[in-house]
Amino acid sequence: MDAIIDVTPIYWNGFLTTLLLLLFAGVGAFVVGVLIATMRISPVPSLRVFATVYTEVLRNIPLLLVLMFTGLVLPILGVGLDYFPLAVIGLIAYTSPFVAEAIRSGFNGVAVGQAEAARSVGMGFVQTVTLVVLPQATRMVVPPLINVFIALTKNTSVAGIFFVDELFKQTGAATRDNPGSVMLVLIYAALLYLAITIPLGLIAGAIEKRVVVMK
Repeated sequence: MDAIIDVTPIYWNGFLTTLLLLLFAGVGAFVVGVLIATMRISPVPSLRVFATVYTEVLRNIPLLLVLMFTGLVLPILGVGLDYFPLAVIGLIAYTSPFVAEAIRSGFNGVAVGQAEAARSVGMGFVQTVTLVVLPQATRMVVPPLINVFIALTKNTSVAGIFFVDELFKQTGAATRDNPGSVMLVLIYAALLYLAITIPLGLIAGAIEKRVVVMK
């Protein structure tokens, strides 16, 4: 029990840092993902090509390599940011293609006639997407989006290699400082991760049930 008391302060700091990484990277990935998904269905060929290449390249590169690029290469290129925002940039870059694919699946689930009706009354592409397609697609994409954010929560652990004091990095320090209570401190860390991911999973399940009822 002494080990739990000893590691609680650093675990709490790591837990808060993990939440901040999830918040900033989640919001950023959502914004970028919406843009990329919109570009994937754009009538402009160059935008569709860019969005396709962006999605396929970043989805198939390991997260560790993406974070190595943002944490090591960007500073060499003159980007003067601390490791925390660099880690956020890397997580956004890695997560946004998965967000984009989830949103695009929602777009594809909206009847084509809805967009055609919007265009028939004079709406442009942006208006059609934002006012007609996106609101209808939202309830379909929320459950898969939450699954993406659950994965993002676990992916924040990789940021610890770039001196970001998130929960996983603090877990490593806790096991070194408490060799006689390794299992206990690891279970403690796992419970803190579950305190984030389980509520997200419950939200996804509740929304999915609500969508089934509304169909």
